[in-house]
This record gives sequence, structure tokens and C-alpha cells, in this order.
Amino acid sequence: MNKLTLNKLLISNAGIGSLVLRIPVGIILAAHGAQKLFGWFGGYGLEGTGQWMASIGLAPGFLMAFLAGSAEFFGGLALIFGMLTRPAAAISAFTMVVAIFSVHIGNGLFMSNNGYEFALSLLAVSVALTIQGGGAWSIDNKLSALLNTK
Repeated sequence: MNKLTLNKLLISNAGIGSLVLRIPVGIILAAHGAQKLFGWFGGYGLEGTGQWMASIGLAPGFLMAFLAGSAEFFGGLALIFGMLTRPAAAISAFTMVVAIFSVHIGNGLFMSNNGYEFALSLLAVSVALTIQGGGAWSIDNKLSALLNTK
């Protein structure tokens, strides 16, 4: 990857607004990923999540649980720190699209019926961060500044 491409991936003029989006959504995603990967916070871990994913047609279940859990956990951590924000947000957006259409869409909009409103909110923020990047207070912007001084 050349310097220009890397700089375009990292640089963001979004200001503090990205920070306001990144932190809470990063925490939420990382926590949900930790449930899937490690069984933390009342989750079922890879084995239980994998069995459930296989039961709804996402096979092989263990691999799907690993991929979804990793996207959420590591993507969430990346968003918190503003590190590779655009790729992390894009992967998180894709994960939310899968969640919406494989789990929630048939239940309608509202969370009270296990609907898609929460996943849709996370999708919207993830798409916004994919577009605008990590903002002024991000590791991405610091790395971009380093690239531009060399």
C-alpha cells in the first residue's frame, strides 16, 4: 500500500463528532464481541454462539461466531481508539447488515420484539464512520500527520 492510499485511509477532517460516535459504539460492539468470543457479560462464548448461528442457518456456526465476534470485538476496540477507523467501521457495518437480515428483519422494527432498530442504529453509525473517518481525536489522524511529515 503506497503512502497516498494509506493517507487517504487515515486522514479525517470530521472533528470531534467522530469521537462522540466512536466511543459508545465501540464499547457496545466490543462488549457484544466479547460475549460471542469469550462468554463475557452473560454471553455463550464461541461454542454456544456457534451452535445458535448454525441453528439459524449461518454455517459453519463456529466459524461464523468467530468471524462475527472478532469483527465486533476487535472492530469495537479499533473504533474506541480511532485506529483504522474506516476499515473497522466498514466491517462492523457489514456485520450489522448480516445481523439485520439473518436475525431481526422478520420481527419488525422494535427491539421489544427482537426487531432490527438497534442493529440499524449501529449500522448507521458504522456507515457514517466509514465515510468520515476517525476525526481529529484519533490514532488515524496522528498516523496521517506522521506520514505527511516524512
